[in-house]
Amino acid sequence: MAFKLDATTIGTREERLGSVVGYVGTIKDLAERSRCGNLKNRGRCFSQSSSCDAGCVLGYLSHIRDIAIINHAPSGCTAAASPTLTTQTQLAAKRNLSYDTVILGTDMKEPDTIFGAAAGLRETIFETYRRYTPAAIFVATSCVSGIIGEDVDATVAEARETLPIPVVPIHCEGFRSQVWATGFDAVDHAILTGVVKPPREKRNFVVFKNFNESARDDIVEMFAAIGVDTMMVYSNTTLEELSHVSEALATVSICGTLASYLGNGLEQTYGVPYIKTINPLGVAGFEVWFREVGRVIGREAEVEAYIERERAVYIPQIEAIKEKLKGLRVVLGMGSSFAFQVARVVQELGMTVAYVASWHYDSRYDDGSPPPHVQHLAENTPEDFRVSVADQQNFELLNILNTYKPDLYLARHGGTSVWAIKQGVPAIFMADEFLTFGYKRTLSFAQLILDRITNRSFEKNLSARIKLPYTDWWYKQENTLLYKAE
Repeated sequence: MAFKLDATTIGTREERLGSVVGYVGTIKDLAERSRCGNLKNRGRCFSQSSSCDAGCVLGYLSHIRDIAIINHAPSGCTAAASPTLTTQTQLAAKRNLSYDTVILGTDMKEPDTIFGAAAGLRETIFETYRRYTPAAIFVATSCVSGIIGEDVDATVAEARETLPIPVVPIHCEGFRSQVWATGFDAVDHAILTGVVKPPREKRNFVVFKNFNESARDDIVEMFAAIGVDTMMVYSNTTLEELSHVSEALATVSICGTLASYLGNGLEQTYGVPYIKTINPLGVAGFEVWFREVGRVIGREAEVEAYIERERAVYIPQIEAIKEKLKGLRVVLGMGSSFAFQVARVVQELGMTVAYVASWHYDSRYDDGSPPPHVQHLAENTPEDFRVSVADQQNFELLNILNTYKPDLYLARHGGTSVWAIKQGVPAIFMADEFLTFGYKRTLSFAQLILDRITNRSFEKNLSARIKLPYTDWWYKQENTLLYKAE
């Protein structure tokens, strides 16, 4: 895909990547359809829940320190500002950093939908600069500003001519996409178009795209062992740091969904190589990924020495615990990248993947290739298994859990794990994206599973005292009963 950095808006994931939110089949079928480019979305005649890309934008952009985010929207669309900023302030405090990012809303009201609210937006932009003097102001659009056709770009351009800081629009109207991850791309596009500068020199660091940098110390130490510095983005980064990502040796990531746009954009625009292998989850993922990093930046010998040292410490311990996990059946409910990469880790640890429910699925990434982790899993899985793209529909998930009766449910997004526990299924909420990163964390993940399944009294006692809202009729149906035809 050609990156158009002179445009203020980008296509949705459905348009650019052939993303779907409704599919049922198997891992091998999914991989083949991705390769052939004939995967089609199956809509639903009933949906229980959804997320929007605008919320994703506010949450992800707020990782950057000392900026202002203006949400051009009714007040309710900015309701998550307080918990979002609380989280980011705590993440900064863990590193003894100051954090002064603010999120404001223009509080659009009913008359604004008729007469427009450009004047109010203009006033908010200038008042925000006067009060907070942020390093940059990002103006996010909303469903309401999009429906009335507000010319946000013109207001932003006017402010940019006056203010001495970057003022950048982000087009993320919630109705544009059924895939909330489109919000990640909107943020990356704003960074590429409004913040990143052309490289002045090549510098000795890699850009590591992640969410909350919980494994920061280990990752910095790991890259230092091969003689390279690390810039983890966007959590706790500054605008000045981000302006130099074009000077990196390479872009790497913990998640293919998260990094596709920025990684491919930096590669195509500034020649920064993007590591496109499977991601560094589990032993196989880590070794494939780190060896490719070493090849691309010319540190192959250093990488092999690191792998040899780490394998000697952790592989015997991982092999020992695999015997205790062997044969456990697991259902997974996660985003498009983690769902299939953690499934690979589950198989590495000797367990069986009973079912994977992915919240959405990208048929290809921004370089035009199908997701490598799905191709890798389809080629190496000991047996084909069922897959659906379930868009966080809990009624479908409970049907799946009731049908497959797994020993364990693994989730990313806590709203689903609590329902599994109420149904009597032990669950682990994998909020930390580094829970299966590399050798040490793969071992601790295996130990966590062993601990979780050893004592199941909590799930048994809770499920015995709870009446779930679904009837036996629903549990006898296929979980895809309410899907539409392709």
